Amino acid sequence: MPHIIEITDLSAPELAPYTRLTEAQLRNKLEPEKGIFIAESPKVIGTALDAGCEPLSFLMERRQIDGPAAGVLARCPDAAVYTADRSVLQALTGYALTRGVLCAMRRPQPRSFEALCRDARRVAVLEGIVDSTNIGAIFRGAAALGMDAVLLSPSCCDPLCRRAVRVSMGTVFQVPWATLGDSPADWPEAGMARLHALGFKTAAMALDSRAVSIDDPALRAEPRLAIVLGTEGDGLARTTIAHCDYTVMIPMQHGVDSLNVAAAGAVAFWELRAR
Repeated sequence: MPHIIEITDLSAPELAPYTRLTEAQLRNKLEPEKGIFIAESPKVIGTALDAGCEPLSFLMERRQIDGPAAGVLARCPDAAVYTADRSVLQALTGYALTRGVLCAMRRPQPRSFEALCRDARRVAVLEGIVDSTNIGAIFRGAAALGMDAVLLSPSCCDPLCRRAVRVSMGTVFQVPWATLGDSPADWPEAGMARLHALGFKTAAMALDSRAVSIDDPALRAEPRLAIVLGTEGDGLARTTIAHCDYTVMIPMQHGVDSLNVAAAGAVAFWELRAR
């Protein structure tokens, strides 16, 4: 059984991942091997454990220890468990814990873009998507609707930030992902070149008078296709669209011109999935 530690004060240094560190500090870009992320709820924590993520500690309501969290705690015998009643934790943190359980975990090693895509047939490519809710929802759609991998431009939100992990329901641990370079200069030209070198045709999801419909048979027939989705406000950059092999639209009705990027992604993933 993990070591249970009763808390009355969240100022202890060992609780910093839960209370004081920013997402950037948790990620620790200067020393990636020390990076941490926070998983919430027994279901999401269990999915992260299934993917091989290393637990460091837990913060939870006392009632969770022998209740919903018992299963994940049994898998983590060396992890410290910081606990108190719900009223105490809410007074200390200022808000109720989401589903009563948090787990600080070691960030996994970054994946190689080329290795990740070597056998992939359908990948999602995200450009400049900064909203963590959208990132989480896109990952959930990608997992459910047959994407082999998710690739992110350097300006995208971190898929392991707390809210993205929660919204994804843990699918960020199930769909392989990688970043397309380390700086903005690596996208789009260099990133597109890498995709094309691996044999992918690229499909830009964009409002454009020259766009083909998403149900165009040529798209379905492509053996390897990268579906490129743009930022929430302006969509894909014109230079990105120019470097893609296809520009693709979802036909719409009632005068609606566009969908939320996560919703558009789900439609595209389903329609263009490998058959």
